[in-house]
Amino acid sequence: MAAEAPAPLHTDLPQDLTPVGMYRAAHPVVKAVMIGLVLASLATWTIWLAKSVELAAARRRLRGTLRAVRAAHSLDEAIGLNGKRRGPGAAMLHVARHEAGVSEPALDAAGGEGLKERVAAALGRIEAGAGRRMSVGTGVLATVGSVAPFVGLFGTVWGIMNAFIGISHSKTTNLAVVAPGIAEALLATAIGLVAAIPAVVIYNHFARATARYRALLADTSTGVSILVSRDLDFRAARRREE
Repeated sequence: MAAEAPAPLHTDLPQDLTPVGMYRAAHPVVKAVMIGLVLASLATWTIWLAKSVELAAARRRLRGTLRAVRAAHSLDEAIGLNGKRRGPGAAMLHVARHEAGVSEPALDAAGGEGLKERVAAALGRIEAGAGRRMSVGTGVLATVGSVAPFVGLFGTVWGIMNAFIGISHSKTTNLAVVAPGIAEALLATAIGLVAAIPAVVIYNHFARATARYRALLADTSTGVSILVSRDLDFRAARRREE
């Protein structure tokens, strides 16, 4: 009885099992998944750098304005102490000053409650707008953190499926035939985790930092409202003395 012929050697199997080599030998769908995940990771780190710089500068300006508001005894004095600082804190001071000036002719007849309400509404809009602007971009981090592992898993499933198809075509269960394809597939999952984990960590960091920034905005808004109320009280006192 003749012996069975040995299975043919597969010399075309990928021998380079470095990440770059596995990427080059991967199926086009798996390659597309890897490229997408790498781009998502680059976007994550770009957002981290840009938002870190933006948030640090915004907090520095706002703290300076808040110090001016707390040190001042009147709205005009706070504007003077704030100097040329810009940002939502400075906008709050100037909006309050503008509204007080527009309402000046009616204060004697109508009182100051209407002015306080209008200033509070204007400050609330500035505060909300500044908070929204500071949150721009963090949604991308949340999306990458939640979706990237599943995208990587899709690449892994696709790669393993092709590895088993390769087993069927080669008519052999030799591990050397299966291992490279499975390794390429698992690389997609690894890249997905590399993209997702920093995105989640950075998103949580910015969520806490943005909450602290919103607290600074609220403190500044409260300080400006106090100055407006104090100016009204001193104005009423001067009127009574006259």
